[in-house]
Amino acid sequence: MKPLELLAPARTADIGIAAIDCGADAVYIAGPSFGARQAAGNSVEDIARLCRYAHRFGVRIYATVNTILYENELPEARKLVSDLEEAGVDALIVQDPAVLGMSRSLVMHASTQCAIRTPEKARFVESLGYGRLVLERELSLEQIRAIRAAVSCELEYFVHGALCVCYSGQCYLSEYLTGRSANRGECAQACRSLYDLEDASGRVLVRNKALLSLKDYELLHRLEDLALSGVDSFKIEGRLKSESYVRNVVKAYSEALDALVDRYPKLYRRASFGHVRGGFTPALDKTFNRGYTQLFLDGQRGQWSSMDAPKSMGEYVGTVARLRPDGLVLKPERPDLQLSNGDGFAFTAPDGSIVGFRADVCEGDTIRCKRVEGLREGIRLYRNISAAFERQLEAAKPIRELDVQLSAAIEEGFLHVSARSEDGRTASARVKTPEDLARDPEKLLQTLRSQLAKRSGHYSFQEPELRVEGPVPFMPAAFLNEIRRSLAAQLDQLPAQGLPLYRGAVDSAVKAPETLSYKANIANSADRAFYAARGAQQMEEAYELTHRPGVELMRSKYCIRHELGLCPKQGKAKKAEPLFLRNGEKRLRLSFDCAVCEMTVS
Repeated sequence: MKPLELLAPARTADIGIAAIDCGADAVYIAGPSFGARQAAGNSVEDIARLCRYAHRFGVRIYATVNTILYENELPEARKLVSDLEEAGVDALIVQDPAVLGMSRSLVMHASTQCAIRTPEKARFVESLGYGRLVLERELSLEQIRAIRAAVSCELEYFVHGALCVCYSGQCYLSEYLTGRSANRGECAQACRSLYDLEDASGRVLVRNKALLSLKDYELLHRLEDLALSGVDSFKIEGRLKSESYVRNVVKAYSEALDALVDRYPKLYRRASFGHVRGGFTPALDKTFNRGYTQLFLDGQRGQWSSMDAPKSMGEYVGTVARLRPDGLVLKPERPDLQLSNGDGFAFTAPDGSIVGFRADVCEGDTIRCKRVEGLREGIRLYRNISAAFERQLEAAKPIRELDVQLSAAIEEGFLHVSARSEDGRTASARVKTPEDLARDPEKLLQTLRSQLAKRSGHYSFQEPELRVEGPVPFMPAAFLNEIRRSLAAQLDQLPAQGLPLYRGAVDSAVKAPETLSYKANIANSADRAFYAARGAQQMEEAYELTHRPGVELMRSKYCIRHELGLCPKQGKAKKAEPLFLRNGEKRLRLSFDCAVCEMTVS
């Protein structure tokens, strides 16, 4: 059976543990440096703690070492890789090829920053020895199938969370505007900024909109299509997200993946062990989102932009019926809408900015709060924080358990119990029974079954198969409980039996292009030597090292012209081009490569 993996983000080790408890098969997390989210670093000690917890369930931990590396950083990066390996991580997520030579034993995954969106690029990256490729988000199912046919390694694909408007790893807009490089973990999220759209004459076509901001990805109901297209790992974006966000999203996708496995029991299985039991009911609309899209998955364009709401707006709840000195009265969207004290709300102000506020008290349709600038009658109001749902997430946490099958026998004055965990570990106990006989043998045997079949630690012991030879001795509950605890302790002493990782193989026959542009992100001598050994002859340095003027800062499947109904293919009159985005003193030129239906920013 093919293992299917749900891969969850973790800003901290504790969030990683929460993700595991909610059903993640793997967690990706940054160490203290060189992760593509600079604000999400963790100590090696915390990562080791996360690894110990994860490996109980055969859950894998992937550490992100996916920034480009400057020459003076190579020794520090090599030390970090060694420390992460010692901490117990299962694989590294890598962009810079210099990292490939820093460990002989760790599995390497090619980060989405490697910009893999064609079979040819996929085949080349696989040949470097990567065990997994993290694909671009903008691909269609047809393109994923083509890549699957071209490579043998695992494929990972994003299914939920924020979308970069640019092809990953080749966005230089943040570096150009602010000096903060996305390839160095410092992205300023320039795609969420407000811009004016101007034509060639300087006339403003659209004013003060987040014209590069996309909705969030949501493929909860497309996991089957992705699995049948060859995806092995389903990745949730969000290494800067809160614990409540991660819990909610992971549990929703874990339940969907369980349902997929149930539909195809001979074809698929989960990539880790354990069962998530109890807890809250997930609801994706109640957690951070900018509205949802499936982007280009079906090979068709839709309305992908969140230009009116680059921040999380949440669920639409209604319009402001009237203002009060102490708040407002809402005209609700639904008659069954339930508001709670502490709910968070958001609306779009006349200047295009998103304004948020918290309710002090909610009584029916009345929301009492402090005075909110820009709030007026008729404005559309959204709830981006459901206080009641957040309380439910905190109070009703699920439990993850490993099922353990038991067999027991009473014979010759001894109780024999054998245990086998679902990941294949075994334990046994042979204990002399008390000499007194049970007054009610049937009741005693039922007590034996029920006392052994309980939870101990993270194990859920199942009711045992029982064989009895001879008289039934009296065995008190404490006697049986101690046996169960002993079995759990024995299992804990054994290494967890996770599924084997796919290890890539180097194929030096696959050559690099002779000429590599700045988009190859070559930032150190190890990179240059690496590509030269593969046949590259001319190599430009990374944009961050040279800041070449006039180069392409971004290429995207998203097209502002199409989004605004200005595409010539839509039958609309062509505006005076080129078009420009203006942000303060900065003016960015838009170009449209209609042959491949892509937009560029320079």
